[in-house]
Amino acid sequence: MNRTVLGNIIRGSLLEGLDMKLLEHVPLESIRAGKFLVVEGEQYDFFSIITDMRLAAKNEDLLSSPPNFHHDLIRHIVSGTLTYSIVSLHPMLMREKHKDAVIEPVKTIPPHFAAVAEATDEDIASVFGTESRNETEKRKFFYIGTPLNMSQPVCLDLERFAERSSAVFGRTGTGKTFITRLLLAGLIKTDTAVNLVFDMHSEYGTKGTSEAPGQSSVKGLQPLFASRGKVKIYSLDPASTRSRGAYCDREVRLGTNTIEPEDILLLQDELGLPPTAAEYTSILKGEFGEDWLRHSMNLMDNPEEAQEFAKKKNLMLNSMQALLRRLRRLRSVCEFLDFSNNKDKLNVIEELIKDLQRGVSVVIEFGKYDNMLSYLLVANIITRHVEKAYKDATDKYLCTQSLQNKPKQLVITIEEAHKFLNPRAASQTSFGKIARELRKYYVSLLLVDQRPSGIDDEVLSQIGTKIIAALSDEKDINAVLSGVSNAGGMRNVLASLDTRQQVLILGHAVPMPIVIRTRNYDADFYAAIGFTEGRARQEKVEHLFKAMFPEE
Repeated sequence: MNRTVLGNIIRGSLLEGLDMKLLEHVPLESIRAGKFLVVEGEQYDFFSIITDMRLAAKNEDLLSSPPNFHHDLIRHIVSGTLTYSIVSLHPMLMREKHKDAVIEPVKTIPPHFAAVAEATDEDIASVFGTESRNETEKRKFFYIGTPLNMSQPVCLDLERFAERSSAVFGRTGTGKTFITRLLLAGLIKTDTAVNLVFDMHSEYGTKGTSEAPGQSSVKGLQPLFASRGKVKIYSLDPASTRSRGAYCDREVRLGTNTIEPEDILLLQDELGLPPTAAEYTSILKGEFGEDWLRHSMNLMDNPEEAQEFAKKKNLMLNSMQALLRRLRRLRSVCEFLDFSNNKDKLNVIEELIKDLQRGVSVVIEFGKYDNMLSYLLVANIITRHVEKAYKDATDKYLCTQSLQNKPKQLVITIEEAHKFLNPRAASQTSFGKIARELRKYYVSLLLVDQRPSGIDDEVLSQIGTKIIAALSDEKDINAVLSGVSNAGGMRNVLASLDTRQQVLILGHAVPMPIVIRTRNYDADFYAAIGFTEGRARQEKVEHLFKAMFPEE
């Protein structure tokens, strides 16, 4: 295999990595942290990633009294002879030098002076797979981007990606939404998993904001997969959904009977709940049953009844009234809550679960309710019911051992993940349970967040695949690299990322860490997914006609 040689190994260890002396004719400024290289040993090829670079000299006196570099000849003579460049790299995988050899984790290192070369397209394909191998190997590889300065696609193994919780991390403005939309489209296209997306800012379902010059928006998941009926929009604000030129499959109205005390406790920061909230909400639920929240509102409207209840339960009246005042905000902010508890009308959660079990992905748009109070409440209520449904479905499958009853893998996408999974909330929410133990029930999370340091350490340790864009806060960098091999080298790689379309991918869905430029989310991507404008327009008209004339 003809590879372009960049240098030779001069020192190193299995634990700390290898040092390469760069050949004098190779410009140091053409080398990038995170670049994918191959060390050509005598028996093995070692697939490696660049983690650091530094300058060196044969004689330190030269650095103290540098020659006059105004003459190019002097510069040329000194460079590569008296001065040279060292590139540090970390081998991640190795493969024997014969056909069809198996790629395995690194267990040895190459000898002195082994050649280091740029990886070829064939190297990338052999390590990360290709979409063309999906049918032959019964795998579901999905093209997510290309290595730095290369054009060969890097693929994720989507089955491994979906079977464990994963995350997209990066500071604001690094394109987390675009990366997440790519991942969701891949999961739907390959039929790897069904998706439940809590779309706080309406970026995934109908259309999203474009960051490309001269382009105002990009297509959401519903229009991309309209011809296959694979995505439905559930909206808290149907008018907002329709105003963006899409159709709303189901309006989300939730009865107060669906709300549990733990849903309220998740809103501690948003509502400013008093310290007695956990105890008092539990007492209210014990007294009034599933209708406890509506009865609590009635207590607030009837001071005498509230005073009598506090006396009966031996509660502090002031503390109870403080709690009830905070709960009243739900009525004014969350207008999608129905306090009439008309159970025949409020079966939206049952319909949503049936859609997921049929393999239809659901995007929940929030429209005008794009505030953290509404987002936390709705996401936790729905996920709690979904969690129970999947546990029941898994138990049924285990009892019958019938593949027909096997649950479809579910991926739940949440933004602002640290709000659900901080150390205080992680033990109280369904999201914490899913991250820790629901892999066996065919449910995983896709976390989207700019503050990974706010997520509980135990939850972070359960994340299988991390897709990390640029981060600036030291605490966030420490959090995403906790438990990662060669964390120091990966820190250098993170520091070198551009703010747009560059990410470090590591974990369960890739054989080794790699820095990539994510593929564009544009017309070429739509075509690769199988989208055609004419067919999508026809499907939309047919859908609207059926909605207007259901008996036709």
